[in-house]
Amino acid sequence: MSSFPTGHVGLNVTDLDRSRDFYVDVFGFEVAQESSDPERRFAFLADDGRLALTLWQQSTGTFAADGPGLHHLSFEVQDIEQVREAEARVRAAEARVRAAGAKLHHDGIVPHGEGVSSGGIFFEDPDGTRLEIYAPRGADAEAQAPDAAVPTCGFF
Repeated sequence: MSSFPTGHVGLNVTDLDRSRDFYVDVFGFEVAQESSDPERRFAFLADDGRLALTLWQQSTGTFAADGPGLHHLSFEVQDIEQVREAEARVRAAEARVRAAGAKLHHDGIVPHGEGVSSGGIFFEDPDGTRLEIYAPRGADAEAQAPDAAVPTCGFF
């Protein structure tokens, strides 16, 4: 069976400028392409020259966690130190994130479950899309799982 690695993810956003700035600040993405046409606003965000995320300003309201579709968007990094660096960027952007209505969950790095080494940080973008930055190992040294009975990434 062949694998199908994710090429990029496209998100509908309500305010392109706000979302673009958030993803550039928090993830360090660079803007590869952007449209300022008021009828067709979008931005392509890249990571080391590779397209990672596309933002499309064509929605209203906020992400509906109780509806079918995307549950959360997860980004894997190599080690827990990179999660710490991402957490520092999220904290630095925290005032802007909270002012935009976004949330930070679990107050720092937590494992995916009790006795599990993988884990990371869990938060939301300005439109409420749930996000995760995690490492495969090392989160168990940071804190305990928020709930021993369920996966952290499933219920935030």
